[in-house]
Amino acid sequence: MLDDSLLDDQSRLADADPGGLLRAAARAGAQVRATAEAANELDVTGAFRERPRALVLVTRPGVAPAVAKLVTALLGPQCPVPVVVTDDVPSWVGALDVVLAHTEDAGDVVLAEAVDRAARRGARVLLTAEPDGPVAASAAQHALLIPPRVPVPQGFGFARGFAAWVLALNALRLLDVDVQAVADELDREAERDHPMHESFVNPAKSLALRVADRTPLLWGLDDPATAVAAHGAGMLGCYAGLVSDVAGYPQALTKSVLHRKAVRSTSGADIFADPDEEQDGLVRVLLLAVRQGRQAEFARRAAMDTLPGADVLEPAEEVTGGDAVCAALLALRFELAALYLGLAAGTLGGPGLYAPAV
Repeated sequence: MLDDSLLDDQSRLADADPGGLLRAAARAGAQVRATAEAANELDVTGAFRERPRALVLVTRPGVAPAVAKLVTALLGPQCPVPVVVTDDVPSWVGALDVVLAHTEDAGDVVLAEAVDRAARRGARVLLTAEPDGPVAASAAQHALLIPPRVPVPQGFGFARGFAAWVLALNALRLLDVDVQAVADELDREAERDHPMHESFVNPAKSLALRVADRTPLLWGLDDPATAVAAHGAGMLGCYAGLVSDVAGYPQALTKSVLHRKAVRSTSGADIFADPDEEQDGLVRVLLLAVRQGRQAEFARRAAMDTLPGADVLEPAEEVTGGDAVCAALLALRFELAALYLGLAAGTLGGPGLYAPAV
């Protein structure tokens, strides 16, 4: 049962969050800055100056798959080198390749062996992981290891992993992202979403209330937005126990029954519907947009013509700084919204601890 009054009671929120998960999520900007400092000390720019034959993104359990989706979307089809997304290092990886990996499981034996194998074959490897354990040991003297400098519970490493990979891709001249701008905007988003701000002016609390008692349909109007939607769905599942549908809008159009339900839900016909009386439940359509430009505007108008009452989450209307900044902001908003919803519904299950990988 959702207790929405808790969201506007800062004292009760603090009591409901003894582990400080809201505070941990709000340190995303600090994580980005600390990662940039560590990368500078390791001379990531020098180590990754030459473009690789192939870029390998290793996605072990946790937030790494979401980071890889977003990075791949930002690179886009115009990326001049092949991008391989995998949960293990391929056997063909060699000295001409670059491997990027992220984990919050220090005991991930599969990743430890993969990093060691890639490094011994001469590949350039950048790893964000805990400073101790088998994974860190595999990187010793062979790979660049960026450990966390801002302590947060497991499950809150999206910003750190994203920053590290973007810094490497900047060095490879595959992306051009102002990482400092990402950190600054994450700090501003954390301030906007602070527990002291009431729901009607707090974007994360408002988002939490919008998806409460509904099945969120997180439909991206562009590739980076769809990648963020996947991260948002993961956070809503982890912290609020909420099941979401994720798709790019062209793909959502092929889900005929679900799309008809979305059209009905945004037409105003079910604005006063009771979720308990709906046999198959109610949905909430959230159209996510990161990119700007003529093509993005066309996609937005086409979707809104069909779904006139849908919520549109478009950070570029609030901030400047490019696709990476907008995507990172939206990812943090979903993290905080999921936490607020989990706290208000009493379903918060903890910080997403991982079982040891095998």
